[in-house]
Amino acid sequence: MLVASQLTFSRAGRRIFRELDLSVSAGELVQVTGANGSGKTTLLRVLCGLLAPASGSLTWHGAPVRSGDAAFLNTLCYVGHTNGIDPDLTVTESLRLALQLAGLRDSASEPFGIGLALEALELGKLAATPVRKLSQGQRRRVALARLLLARRELWLLDEPIASLDDHAVSLFTAQLDAHLRAGGMAIMATHHLLSRPQGANRVLRLGGIA
Repeated sequence: MLVASQLTFSRAGRRIFRELDLSVSAGELVQVTGANGSGKTTLLRVLCGLLAPASGSLTWHGAPVRSGDAAFLNTLCYVGHTNGIDPDLTVTESLRLALQLAGLRDSASEPFGIGLALEALELGKLAATPVRKLSQGQRRRVALARLLLARRELWLLDEPIASLDDHAVSLFTAQLDAHLRAGGMAIMATHHLLSRPQGANRVLRLGGIA
C-alpha cells in the first residue's frame, strides 16, 4: 500500500497542491484528474521520487519512502506523458533495452516476455520497425508495453491513453485489469477517465494552482 500524507508542493513561489492525501492498495486504481496546471504530472513525479515535496510524507507498505529509495523504486514502473523511446531503435530493440534497464532477461517462462508483450498490445507486425516510422499511437503502445515487461507492483501513469484510438484503449485496459486482478495497483493522471477497470476504482480531482 502506498500512502501519501499531507503532501505540499510549490514551484517558483506558487503552490501547486497543498496538504494532499492519497492512498492506493492492492487491486486499486486511482485516477487523478483536473484542469491543465492542477498538478497531476507534478504529483506523479513526487510519488516516484523525481521531485521532492515541500512537506508531507510517503510510506510504502508502512515503511517511510525517502528520495532515491532504491528498494521503493524497484517496485514501481513510471510511464510519463512523453514516450521516452529512442526513435532509431526497432520496437523489439526498445523493449529489450527496457528489460535490461529493469535488470531482467527475456524469458518465455515469465508472465510477459517480449513476444507476449508485443502480442498483448498488437505490436507483433511492427516488431522490426524503427520507432521513428511509427504513428504516435503505436509509439504510445510501445511505451505501455514496458509496463508488462517490468513486472512491477505499482504503475504510475501520466496520460497513458493519449494518442490511442478506441481499440488500443481497450487493449491497454485489458492489461490494466489483469494487473489489478493480480494484486497490482495503479495511479493514473488523465483527462479521460476509464470506466471499465475491474479493480477498485477511485477518482482524485485536483484544483487549479493556488
